[in-house]
Amino acid sequence: MVTIKSHKEIEFMKDVCKIVAEFYEQLEKKVRPGISTYELDKEAEKIMRNLGAIPAQIGYNPGIKGIPPYPSATCISINDEVIHGIPSKNHIIQEGDIVSIDTVALKNGFHGDAARTFLVGNVDKEAKRLVDITKQAFFEGIKYAKPGYRIGDISHAVGEFVKSNGYSVVREFQGHGIGKQMHEEPGIPNYGKAGKGMRLEPGMTICVEPMVIQGKPDICELEDGWTILTCDGSLSAHYENTILITENEPKILTIK
Repeated sequence: MVTIKSHKEIEFMKDVCKIVAEFYEQLEKKVRPGISTYELDKEAEKIMRNLGAIPAQIGYNPGIKGIPPYPSATCISINDEVIHGIPSKNHIIQEGDIVSIDTVALKNGFHGDAARTFLVGNVDKEAKRLVDITKQAFFEGIKYAKPGYRIGDISHAVGEFVKSNGYSVVREFQGHGIGKQMHEEPGIPNYGKAGKGMRLEPGMTICVEPMVIQGKPDICELEDGWTILTCDGSLSAHYENTILITENEPKILTIK
């Protein structure tokens, strides 16, 4: 069910999303060669709690038989890992890596969600371009995050921009509504037909999140039930923000 947020609920959403924006500003300084993703996650959890929010991903239950609750404050996915990488003491960040971090904060009963892909040290030109195009795809999509447009308009804009730049979008995972629940309706794919899907209304809060692959769109899953990889070993990047649909232009809540 899609929820249209009241003025008070929007203020709660702005508050928690402001924390997410500050969280990433602080965490970026911790992303460096030699740190394990486990250590980085612990730093992330400390930052989140110090900012006054709860890391909502800890203990998140996907409701799928055989898959355990998510154990960490962040998903940290490196290079060919697309999303949902579980932090590990054995996974050490290296010079030249691209590191995608996804987190969800909870405060006053409302969630804020965002993802960033960071460049570690001297990253090659093609990897840097992938990260740039992924971020740009988000901004192409939200040009249509206005009343009167439909979900399909956002999806189409993201997918066509990515395709025109020679990359692939992940089709099995998508953006989503957000509020009292981490994942609410509507689902927001990164591909689709313009003019199709639910019509956007003021008061909706949604997450648009391009997940972009350098090579073929096929994805594989590790035995942990969470980590998603590119099947061909090509690089992947992820960029996401929580946005508010207003009477006019969309408001990005998770950017300072």
